[in-house]
Amino acid sequence: MGSATEREIRWVESAWQRRITRVRRLTGGCTSTMLGLTGHDGEQAVLRLMTKEPWRRHAAGLLSREAAVQHQLQRSSIPAPRSVALDLSGDSAGAPAHLMSWLPGRLCLTSAADGILEAMAQVLVSIHQFAPGRDRPRQYQSWAAPDKRVVPPWAQRRQLWLQAFELLDQPVPAYAGTFLHRDFHLGNLLWSQGRVSGVVDWVETSWGPATLDVAHAATYLAMLHGVEAGARFTNAYRRRADDRHDEDGCRYWNVMDIVGYLPDPVKVVQPWRDSGLSISDDLARSRLEQRLEHVLRAH
Repeated sequence: MGSATEREIRWVESAWQRRITRVRRLTGGCTSTMLGLTGHDGEQAVLRLMTKEPWRRHAAGLLSREAAVQHQLQRSSIPAPRSVALDLSGDSAGAPAHLMSWLPGRLCLTSAADGILEAMAQVLVSIHQFAPGRDRPRQYQSWAAPDKRVVPPWAQRRQLWLQAFELLDQPVPAYAGTFLHRDFHLGNLLWSQGRVSGVVDWVETSWGPATLDVAHAATYLAMLHGVEAGARFTNAYRRRADDRHDEDGCRYWNVMDIVGYLPDPVKVVQPWRDSGLSISDDLARSRLEQRLEHVLRAH
């Protein structure tokens, strides 16, 4: 049926207590296979299948974290999916699986209008204000490991990258811990009637500096729409959060995020093209380098 196997369908029908009448492939994800499901009674759900490496190897931790966070967020105003069922090993579904509720709305990757950026900023402020209590998520992990700190062959300004690597060799700045989405960007937001109707993909939820979430969203926006879009989002967040930021700390976390896209940001570009956008690999690379220059010069 659709792009789901009989084994996957049997597991979902047993866990969801509904007969599946429709399966559709959802676009945009680069770590998992995402399927939209419709039950015989018209109810809808979303199935995440960890079919891609290296994420499949870490599926048990990623999926259990996502389910736990979704349970926590039910007591908040943040529009997150609700966890329905898990198969961490994949023994029943055929691949590690997480069945969750469906949220209304659509991706909106084509605009960086002020209204979009302000709504994004407000949702991110709400996420950072969420208090998980004793069930605090794991400490953040850097995606800019030392083995990534190699000047990429496509780089036009080698010295910028060497400066970035030198900065990351410095001690980690002090920070106040915050509840982080950790992969917050336009590709993980659903929109309906001009507002954010869903925040999805909670597998990387962490505890760490708020600027790391802000930086990730800004870098993504910069590659999609140019450096200025990323800067406008950062300013929108700071206004709403009343963020009295430390310049050196901000530079460090922003550079950490940018270097995390090495050796090549093309892995995030293909989902954009799948969604109908015309952005070449070279344009994304150039914009990432421009973002790095902006961060190093602006602070």
